[in-house]
Amino acid sequence: MSALSEQNQSTRAPVLLWFRDDLRLADNPALTEALRSGRPVVAAFILDDVTANFRPMGAAARWWLHGSLKAMAKALLALGARLHFLRGSALDLIPKLVEQTGASAVVWNRRYGEAERAADSLLKERLKEGGIDARSFNGHLLYEPWEVKGKAGGPMKVFTPFWRAARELKEVPLPLSAPSAINCWSNAGIELPNAMALDDLQLLPASPNWASEMEALWQPGEAGARVALKRFLAEAVDGYGEGRNRPDRRSTSRLSPHLRSGEISPRQIWHATRLHEQAHADGRSSYDHEKFLAEIGWREFSYHLLYQAPDLATANFQQRFDAFPWRDDDAALRAWRKGKTGYPIVDAGMRELWRTGWMHNRVRMITASFLIKHLLIHWRRGEEWFWDTLVDADPASNAASWQWVAGSGADAAPYFRIFAPVLQGEKFDPKGDYVRKYVPELAQLPDAWIHKPWLAPHPILARAGLTLGKEYPRPIVDHDAARERALAAFKSISTESAS
Repeated sequence: MSALSEQNQSTRAPVLLWFRDDLRLADNPALTEALRSGRPVVAAFILDDVTANFRPMGAAARWWLHGSLKAMAKALLALGARLHFLRGSALDLIPKLVEQTGASAVVWNRRYGEAERAADSLLKERLKEGGIDARSFNGHLLYEPWEVKGKAGGPMKVFTPFWRAARELKEVPLPLSAPSAINCWSNAGIELPNAMALDDLQLLPASPNWASEMEALWQPGEAGARVALKRFLAEAVDGYGEGRNRPDRRSTSRLSPHLRSGEISPRQIWHATRLHEQAHADGRSSYDHEKFLAEIGWREFSYHLLYQAPDLATANFQQRFDAFPWRDDDAALRAWRKGKTGYPIVDAGMRELWRTGWMHNRVRMITASFLIKHLLIHWRRGEEWFWDTLVDADPASNAASWQWVAGSGADAAPYFRIFAPVLQGEKFDPKGDYVRKYVPELAQLPDAWIHKPWLAPHPILARAGLTLGKEYPRPIVDHDAARERALAAFKSISTESAS
């Protein structure tokens, strides 16, 4: 018998199911618990953009959320349930929903930001004081952030031992099945007083519609997540270990925005990958599968860090970086954002981001390194831009990854690791296909010059219809000089911290 069904067995009071970052039917612990109770279910989503200390979603993530909610509402309707949309403070609206529906229990899946955890704890307290059962579940991670501990029993700050400890902790449970029907609240056909239409949440861009290309590229929703996973396992996971570095190929899963909105769970990805590995058992495949699952591990590690450092998106994990001599350079920052730095692989990545709401992971590292180390612009400026423009802008992974590149985070890349854009482009986009796709003004350049047009002889530039400084900018900074400047800046805080 469900924990919820053990109480108030004589009543048909409904259970309020509060959807958040878990917009799926399969492997949804809160949904499963609500159904196990045997009571009618009221499903609601609240866009809470008013609670203090909640970080507002970026524009691209809001666009994705609209599509995800539309898909979720359609899926629920097919099972006989209605998804009610509300906007405002969940601390105020959930008790009102309980009163309006007569619900005797509220269930949801957890979030892990400090402000969200504090709000959830306060809500639980208020509900329980009113005699309402309130329960939360882990529907977002393989392991709770407090479960994985070092040998001394404390939090871990290095990825490899963290991932090893997590893997040894317990087997990843099998995903929960999606329901075939939902016992719906009898008044599900009636709109709740505070509810509104999905369009009234105003998640979509108005004028201009900068998301037009994104609409053709992505399929938000649980069905889209299943398609993406199936395609990746069929076409790209074998060879992932090497292919993941090639932005000129479709060699990554593109599951990150689906994970961000909870349209698929890490447990589903884990077990689907393991099943594929068993069906294609050989040494090479095992290596590729482990490399892919380690990316899921990095997401877990990022939430582990967020849990112990709630200000991960705003404060250096390593405090010695508080003394780093960052530069304010608005012109350089604008050039970086617009993909006009004069370095083709950097510009291709930034333009891919603007056009598609996504960027290949290798190129994310290259573009981040360029902003931080070539331009000496604070990593927070880059994190903020990615937060606004990525459809997969994740509160843990985005911040942890920027700090990793900066060298200020836990288990960070050493600061002296400075990506050379030309070498990175020649190695991972050898024929320039990625650059030509997103920087079309360089399309006619031969492969030998595509990643360094400023070095191309004038006749070659002329044949390509290219005048540097006109159709395409010259580099805004010299690589060698920028590298020396970055190393000197790093040395300045190393010397200061040692004194």
